[in-house]
This record gives sequence, C-alpha cells and structure tokens, in this order.
Amino acid sequence: MTASVRILGIDPGSRITGFGVIDVSGSKSAHVDSGCIRIGTGLVTDRLRCLHESLAEVIRDTAPDEVAIEQVFVSRNVDSALKLGQARGVAICVAALVDLPVAEYAATQIKQAIVGSGRAEKSQVQHMVRVLLGLAGQVQADAGDALGVALCHAHMRATRNRLASLGAGEGQR
Repeated sequence: MTASVRILGIDPGSRITGFGVIDVSGSKSAHVDSGCIRIGTGLVTDRLRCLHESLAEVIRDTAPDEVAIEQVFVSRNVDSALKLGQARGVAICVAALVDLPVAEYAATQIKQAIVGSGRAEKSQVQHMVRVLLGLAGQVQADAGDALGVALCHAHMRATRNRLASLGAGEGQR
C-alpha cells in the first residue's frame, strides 16, 4: 500500500497568488483545498508580508508534506518578472521556515504533465485539472493553476519513485 502524501501547489503572483492542496495515494489524487490570496495594492513590503502571513496560514491549516511552485517566466516585461520573483521568494521562504521540501516546475513542464503538451492553452489545463480531481464547475484561474502545479509534482514524484525502484532492482541482480 502506497503512503499518502499531501502536496501544496503555489502559483505565485504579485497581486494574486493561487494555492491548491491535493492528497495523493498511488495514482489517485484528491482535492483538499484551493483558493486565491489577494494581496491587493500598497507598498511592496506590505504586500509581501500579507503573502507570507497568508501562505503560513494555508500551511498551518492544511499541513502539506511537500510544496511545488511554478518557476518565473520572463517574456518581455522584466519589471513584472522581478515582482513575481519576489512573490516566489516569499512562498519558498515560508515553506523553508517549516522545513517543507520545495520543488519548482516550468510552465511547460506543468502543461506537459497535465495536458500532454507543453504548449497547451490555459483553458486546457483548467479543464484537465477539473477532470483529474473530479471537480464540478469552474475553478478560480489562479487556484486552478496552483492545483495544476500540485498535480504536476504528483506525476513527477511518481515517475522519480518508479525510476528509483527500477534502479534499486538493478543492484540486486
């Protein structure tokens, strides 16, 4: 019997940060909680403190075993990427302060794991998240993205575990 693991997925943002928590047992994933942390406007220090406090509360309330977070994507707006990086740094720090392991995934990795194509549209990812978790109705965009990050991590850790077990079997020959 495979032990259950609880994964917190985070889709960081400078104004809205999505979070999604799933329980994974074997190949089955179940939705635990998800939502959006609305940071609002004001001084960057106040917004980052708000994010820190809110994520710490999510971690206290849901008790995840592992955390997965989306990596920064830099397209054209470097200023936006820097602000996103600050939010990511806060999220990683909150997890590190309570000794949770953190895995990071590129948007293309997440799309590949959820939809099967690294170039999938956001709507396809949202649809597959609902299907994979058996959710009815719409999911808030940032919360759905965070659930996608958590599902990606679940798939990646399952693959790593299978590869590790194959490697362990080779040593016994």
